[in-house]
Amino acid sequence: MESGILTLDDFELRDKTVLLRVDINSPIDHRTGGLADDNRIRKSVPAIRELAEAGARTAILAHQGDTEDYRSLVSLAPHAERLAELLGRPVGFVADVCGPAAIARIRALQSGELVLLDNVRYLTEEVSTFVNYVKLTPQEMARTWLVRSLAPLADLFVCEAIAAAHRSAPSLVGLAEVLPAAGGRLFVDELKALTRIKESPAQPCVYLLGGSRIADAFSMMEQVLHQGTAHRVLTSGLTGEVMLMALGRCLGERTEGLIRDKGLEPFVARARSLLEAYGERIFYPSDFAVDRGGRVEIGVEELPAAEMLVDIGSETVARYVAEIEQAATIFVNGPAGVYEQPLSAEGTRALWSAVADAPGYSVIGGGDSVAAAGRFGVRERMGYVCTAGGGMVRFLSGQELPVVEALRRAARRHKAAEQEAGQ
Repeated sequence: MESGILTLDDFELRDKTVLLRVDINSPIDHRTGGLADDNRIRKSVPAIRELAEAGARTAILAHQGDTEDYRSLVSLAPHAERLAELLGRPVGFVADVCGPAAIARIRALQSGELVLLDNVRYLTEEVSTFVNYVKLTPQEMARTWLVRSLAPLADLFVCEAIAAAHRSAPSLVGLAEVLPAAGGRLFVDELKALTRIKESPAQPCVYLLGGSRIADAFSMMEQVLHQGTAHRVLTSGLTGEVMLMALGRCLGERTEGLIRDKGLEPFVARARSLLEAYGERIFYPSDFAVDRGGRVEIGVEELPAAEMLVDIGSETVARYVAEIEQAATIFVNGPAGVYEQPLSAEGTRALWSAVADAPGYSVIGGGDSVAAAGRFGVRERMGYVCTAGGGMVRFLSGQELPVVEALRRAARRHKAAEQEAGQ
């Protein structure tokens, strides 16, 4: 048992029907309708292969897109094809989630056989708007159509969807309420890595926070500074820019206009409070890059800039690299600039390379962060590459993860049943 959660080692798998929940939600190329990236699909392969080779009858559940991103709310048929290629073995697909076709296909599974059911977010009870506003209890989720349809067919529920662990949905929590349940290898490994970062990081511990998802950065920053787990927080991207606004710096109309348009002005007050409480532990940019017919770097004393601030400058990079090189633990979330474009990629490239070369234990998470690491050829040199996404942010922000709690409840039920049977 790891972190209060049962693992695959706790169950006999041969000839057992397993419902495996993975997170293979992938970027979609809207021009072709195909997969633009298969990183999460690749991450799911070891768990699927282990179940198949152990002789389990495995039905795979997953989501793709959401009502908030309707163009990516598509069938999982391409995902099944890619899984089969990566596994080197057949992966069946049924264009149904929990109706008659899905039920019949699960009942027909043979030992070692795999089938991917269609997108669970075709069900109203699985989409974000329903989950966020209806807010079913775990017991209510256990009575949803998906759970009542699929749970009676299965011997075991396995959750490998650590990236969705922050979501309280029937395919994640409801199934764990009514079936014996275990965390998959990836789920357990990522939970261990994040727990290490959150609870007992080797010091000094440095958090490198950037990107455009400023709410995530502030949630993590407030928690790790308050708890004392972060020795330094190095800010960049919009987070770093808001820090400077909190200090009274005028950045320029284009950059500040973007911050206003995104509704991020309230974070200026939060930044000011953090700087007042933890100022010496928070680093912010001392120079930036702008596009003036090419990359030009300007110091903060030259602000405001008529152009958009698109990257941190070389002076900021040097200061941050010095902290990274001395750190025993490094956590990375959010690029320093617009890393997809050559003119504004240098800050992220330099920092990510420093993290990869640093002797400390590093964890990198978040879609853009991992994508940038792959783009710059350093992903394989990071200590641990986390797929957890929203789950990671909430965990490091000190919030409970509904899926983790559901798996722990399942573990307690299993242990109680074993004790009762042994009496």
